[in-house]
This record gives sequence, structure tokens and C-alpha cells, in this order.
Amino acid sequence: MLVGRQPSRADSVVWPAGGAHLRSPGETSSMHAHPRGHLVYAARGVLSVRTERGTSIVPANRIAWTPAGFAHAHRAHGHTDMRIVFLPASLARLAPAHPAVFAASDLAREILLSLTDPRGHEQAPSEHQRAARVRLRRVLVDELHEAPEQPLQLPEPRDDRLRAIAELLYREPANNTSLAELGRAIGASPRTLSRLFHHELGMTFYEWRTQLRVHHALILLAEGHDTTRVAHACGWANPSSFITAFSALVGTTPGRHRATR
Repeated sequence: MLVGRQPSRADSVVWPAGGAHLRSPGETSSMHAHPRGHLVYAARGVLSVRTERGTSIVPANRIAWTPAGFAHAHRAHGHTDMRIVFLPASLARLAPAHPAVFAASDLAREILLSLTDPRGHEQAPSEHQRAARVRLRRVLVDELHEAPEQPLQLPEPRDDRLRAIAELLYREPANNTSLAELGRAIGASPRTLSRLFHHELGMTFYEWRTQLRVHHALILLAEGHDTTRVAHACGWANPSSFITAFSALVGTTPGRHRATR
């Protein structure tokens, strides 16, 4: 079920093992779950996938995995061509038991696009086509099994003090207030906040803030903004620092990422 604009029939093609959905900028689904685990890929645009564990950003060089039963919601950033492949239990057991984001190899990307090409689902598949798709799904899972999980999931804080900081930075990703100053504003010492970030989110405050900024940068790039504007909007003093941080997390420069959109 979609929140906001309802898609026309031409926007979506769905079949038992997957689907292809054209989404408008800002289009968001309600929280829902599936009885089968599934892979999501943005053939165009950028997707965010939100679960109770946090929010993952899925650009064109990443594939998101959501296990069976995990409540989640999708949001499109830019005009987005969302592809979905459901995995049978025999293959899903080879994937992580938690939501994850993987680097998309050229082979994995081409297999996923082939499996979700709407033209291949316009009529009942032949026995040969069904067998070929089974083999392709196996190869796809093998490719993901070899790919490292990517640090593109922004964990969601649970502690009220961390949530107060997170809400501020969600609204103002360019905010450069130090952790000590933020602590004074919410009545917590920087040592306490540092410990909470480490134990609850598995990273330092500055690592978490960098990931939040890169998430926001991916969204702005999907909307067509140039590298310099995105760097300043996300809190970097100069584009070169932004390019370094972005490349470390996304695996490519902002310019190359934008060009491939």
C-alpha cells in the first residue's frame, strides 16, 4: 500500500517471484512485511529501505536484502525504477538473517535486471524459462554471498538522548555542533553519549554523523544537485573532503555516481 500518490497500473508489473515498480520522487510505502525474503535494486534513482534496525540507502551499485517477516518501508528519491526479486527459502537461508546492503557486481546487476525485465513476464514462462530463472537466482545469491556487506545502513538510535541528537541532525545534516555542545543542550556528558553511540550503534558519533550526511548526499544527488552544492548542504567545508568521505562509503565519487544515474 502506498502513501500519497497512488500508482497507475502501468507503474507496476508484479509476478510471483518479483516485480518492477516505477516510483515518483518522494513516493513512500507503508510499513509491511513479506513471507519471503527479497532483494531490492534501483535500476534508476535511489531507494531508501527503513526497518526497525535503521535506514539503508540503495544507489545503483548496491543491492538491499530484507529477510522474511521483517517489517520495512521503501521511499523513492528521484524518479526510481525499483526491482524486486523474492527468494525461495532454500536460497534465503544462505543470506543474512538481518537486513543488509551488498555491493552489486556487474554480474549480479545484470542477473537482477534480467530476472525483473517486465517484457520477460508478459506471458506464461516455458519450462526452459522457469529452469533458467532458477539457475539465475542461484548465481545471484552466490554473487551476493561473496560480496561484503556495505556500511550504507544508518542504525536507528533507541536511547532518548541519542534520538534527540538524531532528530536534530536529520533536520540539519550540515550542523557542525560538537558532541560536547550537543550534550550540554540535552543534559548528557560527552563521555556518556560516546559510550551510548558505541554500545547502541556500534560506531562513534562522528562516524554516525558522516554516514547520515552521505545518506543525505545520495538523496540530493538523485535530485540532480551538483557536487559542490551537495557538499555544503551536508556539512563539508570543501568538495574534496566530501568526495573522500563519500567515496569511502559508496565506492565511487559523487560525480561518477551522479553520471551513472
